[in-house]
Amino acid sequence: MSRNAETLCELIRARAGSEPVRLGLILGSGLGHLAEAVDGVAFDYADLPGFPHAGVSGHTPRLVIGDLMGVRIAVLGGRAHYYESGRADAMRLPLEVLRGLGAEGLILTNAAGSLRADVTPGDLMLLADHINFSGLNPLIGEPTDARFVPMTAAHDPSYRAALRTAAQAEGISLPEGVYAWYSGPSFETPAEIRAIRTLGADAVGMSTVPEVILARFLGLRVAAISTITNMAAGLSDENISHEHTKAMAPLGAAKLERILRRFLSDLG
Repeated sequence: MSRNAETLCELIRARAGSEPVRLGLILGSGLGHLAEAVDGVAFDYADLPGFPHAGVSGHTPRLVIGDLMGVRIAVLGGRAHYYESGRADAMRLPLEVLRGLGAEGLILTNAAGSLRADVTPGDLMLLADHINFSGLNPLIGEPTDARFVPMTAAHDPSYRAALRTAAQAEGISLPEGVYAWYSGPSFETPAEIRAIRTLGADAVGMSTVPEVILARFLGLRVAAISTITNMAAGLSDENISHEHTKAMAPLGAAKLERILRRFLSDLG
């Protein structure tokens, strides 16, 4: 853990208490209100030196430490994307802090486009695996041999099983699929979508994969769920835009919140 991360952990514990955090949660579009349900202490990213700006509309750049459904969690209300800074490791410091606060795992959420006719806007998809189609990696430049991170079971099987159980208990469909990461910020072309569909992708987005790699590097267990906000380019007549993503995200977010609450309750 870097010295900056150690300093931030000390700062956070001074206000939020020294009890270890059990789990981290990164909120994607439409889920910002979930941080408000946490009984705890909030920190603006601006008050945490080195934290990313996370300046994408639809995200709330705050870290909240506290209890939700009987589990002490750390909620990252906004993520930094590669396309904002050209840095694939933009979320390294927040995840180092998460690990330094004692977390054993990380649940990631995002908004994504679907490549499957049976998974449509408003649905959810549990990620079974991912394709780093961008070719970028947040561990480039890491000097130690720890950079050679195995990714065979990057999306933790036991977390995935627990999330499926939570979804079933809530009566919510949660199909599994493979997520492909494009760097953004432009959306993909129909030809690019055909390419990744051929390679086995079921959903596409501009985040999450760097965080999975960083989390595994740091020893965190990981699971991720996509809220489907649109069909990918060329698969429907809908107009794909960031405004459309923000407008559609709440459709799946309500179901995702129910799954996360049940998952945390079962975990607790």
